[in-house]
Amino acid sequence: MAANNPPLTPQSLSAFSQGIYLVLSRWTALQMAIQNEWGGRDSRQKSDQFSYDILSWFTQTKGIIRDLNNSWGFAEPLYIDDLEEKILFKTMTDEFNVVLDDGSEKEIAEELMIMHEECLQENYESIQRLRISSNGAQAVSQSRQLVDENEDESSDDEEASDMAVDEPQRPSSNSKTNSTSVDNQNQTGQADDGWSVVPPRRNKGNRQN
Repeated sequence: MAANNPPLTPQSLSAFSQGIYLVLSRWTALQMAIQNEWGGRDSRQKSDQFSYDILSWFTQTKGIIRDLNNSWGFAEPLYIDDLEEKILFKTMTDEFNVVLDDGSEKEIAEELMIMHEECLQENYESIQRLRISSNGAQAVSQSRQLVDENEDESSDDEEASDMAVDEPQRPSSNSKTNSTSVDNQNQTGQADDGWSVVPPRRNKGNRQN
């Protein structure tokens, strides 16, 4: 809960906005939903809106007032339970068709609340750590992609060489065709990480308590 603090300065607001984006970029359930378009073809646009909605929740102007001592505060305190249930859990369910059973929304909410408090004090250390971590992850991802591409090229060369040397073999009449089964996880959307994908609902209602 935030209280007796001034609104975010323009610099803090910009840093906090980036911090929200970085936190969401590390949320496995959300990133899987975006990559697989569980929220539809506009899943990435929904993710951008998600970040904006979180920022709006923290910076709602109707909650900021001055008291008799001319100090800033919030008329309506920011409760972490509201962030977890009304913003994070509800958006994941309604917009991305993901039911969270792993409690990850609690971890995300706690991280965002702490980051907001830090930004109110113009402390950006946690955001800077996320920036460094994100840059390192991107560098590793790019390195792996280069390695994979080199391995694919090497594999293609080996296959071409084998095709030129090996003689074609006549298939045996007793041979049986192997069948590939479809993973049940892809059909039902069940995940081992504690969340699952559900079919889109025609009428999206509010989460029932």
